[in-house]
Amino acid sequence: MKLYPIETGNFKLDGGAMFGVVPKSLWSRTNPADPNNLIDMAMRCLLIEDGDRLILIDSGLGNKQSEKFFSYYYLWGDHSLNRSLEKYGFHPDDITDVFMTHLHFDHCGGCVKWNKDRTGYEPAFKNAIFWSNQAHWDWAIQPNAREKASFLKENLLPMKESGQLRFISPLEPNKQDFEELGFEVLFVDGHTEKQMLPHISYKGKTLVFMADLIPTTGHIPLSYVMGYDTRPLLTLKEKASFLNEAADNEYLLFLEHDAHHEICTLQHTERGVRLKNTYSFSELFG
Repeated sequence: MKLYPIETGNFKLDGGAMFGVVPKSLWSRTNPADPNNLIDMAMRCLLIEDGDRLILIDSGLGNKQSEKFFSYYYLWGDHSLNRSLEKYGFHPDDITDVFMTHLHFDHCGGCVKWNKDRTGYEPAFKNAIFWSNQAHWDWAIQPNAREKASFLKENLLPMKESGQLRFISPLEPNKQDFEELGFEVLFVDGHTEKQMLPHISYKGKTLVFMADLIPTTGHIPLSYVMGYDTRPLLTLKEKASFLNEAADNEYLLFLEHDAHHEICTLQHTERGVRLKNTYSFSELFG
């Protein structure tokens, strides 16, 4: 097995929304805001090369939305999904599986693109299986008012219509082996229904793809919960359990949205679980 960090692009979001009830005087120490109160965000995905499987975890924002849509998110930098794949010698047609942690547009938008004539949409990975779960899919297709703007039908329906969509069945307990792709999956419900966090055994360590449970190192303290979460009190419970487990077992946390840190570790302190170290992917794995 070999892993590759895939930088699909950077954007900006409102810092207050990203930190909920936490005062700006606190969250701005780790995530400084610009004059418009916007903070830097990454859309960092992960590619797993394992035998004849090439598995992409999440796919970023994509590029098919309108100029007006993109103007809300202040894209910056030179990264793109295709350029990142090309950097490691891969093409979108090489991808065999796309594992979607959840279906918010900044996590699955890159799964679908315009067709050749720009008259409709088609999967961006024509040879891939797209993995979600039934509970989250149903949640996304009939969204609540709070999340409606995050679930875009043009990101979702083309995957189903192509026949390439498959579902994982959540079991109890909430962490289970996903033998099809060779890693464990932790299901969490605070941010959105049945978000899926891969736990990957790699070179003697457990690497956890954090998605939106811990978007950046600034979100490690327990009460630092996003305003976007649909069930913030459940997020607190899920975070508390995960943070202790991660610190106890020296997990490596792969950060999808931290524009400045790719991986971090945690430690127990008198104030609770806190950041221990940050690393670039190349520092740890060459």
